[in-house]
Amino acid sequence: ETDVAKNATKRNVTMATPAAKSFLGKTADVTRHTLTRNATIQRSIPNIRLLSAAAPEPATQNIDGTTDDKNIKNAPNTTSNNNQQQETKPLKSYLSGPTTHFGYQSVFATEKESRVRRVFENVADNYDVMNDLMSGGLHRYWKDELLKMTGVGPMAKVVRRRASMSYGLDGSAKGKGNNETQPAQEPLLSILDVAGGTGDIAFRFLESAKCVERAKSSGHDEITITVCDINPEMLRVGESRARSLYGHDVIDESKALTFVEGNAQSLPFGENKFDLYTIAFGLRNVTDVDVALRDAYRVLKPGGRFLCLEFSRVKVPVLAEVYDAYSFHVIPAIGEFVAKDRDSYQYLVESIRKFCTQEELVGRMEAAGFEGVKFTNMTGGIVAVHEGWKPL
Repeated sequence: ETDVAKNATKRNVTMATPAAKSFLGKTADVTRHTLTRNATIQRSIPNIRLLSAAAPEPATQNIDGTTDDKNIKNAPNTTSNNNQQQETKPLKSYLSGPTTHFGYQSVFATEKESRVRRVFENVADNYDVMNDLMSGGLHRYWKDELLKMTGVGPMAKVVRRRASMSYGLDGSAKGKGNNETQPAQEPLLSILDVAGGTGDIAFRFLESAKCVERAKSSGHDEITITVCDINPEMLRVGESRARSLYGHDVIDESKALTFVEGNAQSLPFGENKFDLYTIAFGLRNVTDVDVALRDAYRVLKPGGRFLCLEFSRVKVPVLAEVYDAYSFHVIPAIGEFVAKDRDSYQYLVESIRKFCTQEELVGRMEAAGFEGVKFTNMTGGIVAVHEGWKPL
């Protein structure tokens, strides 16, 4: 059993429900007999203006450290087994007709956005509690791993070191000669978290980048984190949590954290604005994934990085059976008992099964223009992190 699997199980089993404990126990058994002992994971630090890093070669990386080559750059919908490529049908547009899926239902594409909006309006106040109950706390581990992969902590140290040499004590930029100051320029590190309404990912960035401490001084922060979500109710919950946890200064004074209502398919931002774009458990709810990926590419700066944490396809057969049984029988029941809303959680379970496979999403990202695309499976493929770079 790998150290990663041991630590994840120890951290999360204490908060699990009886059903979730059973699920986690079976997951650990499967992991113990199927995953290798190699726990070394190589990660790249994002390439922003301050850090020069070449985009990584496309590969599939498992969280246990094993790597499966999946070089599909020239054939977006191709997978490889034992290094032998097997060509499949060309990648089709995600939305190619007037209808699309809403869970297992077929609906008009024009209806899906409003239906998804209602789902998250219904679950907003219980969203974080339900995440703990449904995943047995594993979602916290997955999000912590995403944070590590972004490299925000190391980048923030570099940014703040540079800022300390370039900025006055009041946060304004120093001018040339006579130690004069000028108005502060654009952020040195700008992060966008899409579909992040309740702030779970953004708060990790905020803490890792030491933005709360920075907010205690005057002036704007040189690091900014923008939470963008289509649902105002999710944003309301997120901002309320932020003010309760970190106070008002980080939002009102340093401007390190902002909440913006917007659609992932047509983000309310200009081109080449962000160094890092993240989206966690939100891409599968978008009506047209291809359009959302193209808009993510548009708002990223050259050399910027895209990371998506999303439910995916389980790669271990025995685990897949346990996971399906848990998803369809336990999760909707928890939703009905805790949130008094079975239908919304039934949709969330079904939407996972209708979303892209790991390989398909790689192809769609490459079609949108991203380079160095790869994915990392976690917990046997229950979730995966896909990442790619916008070329310089």
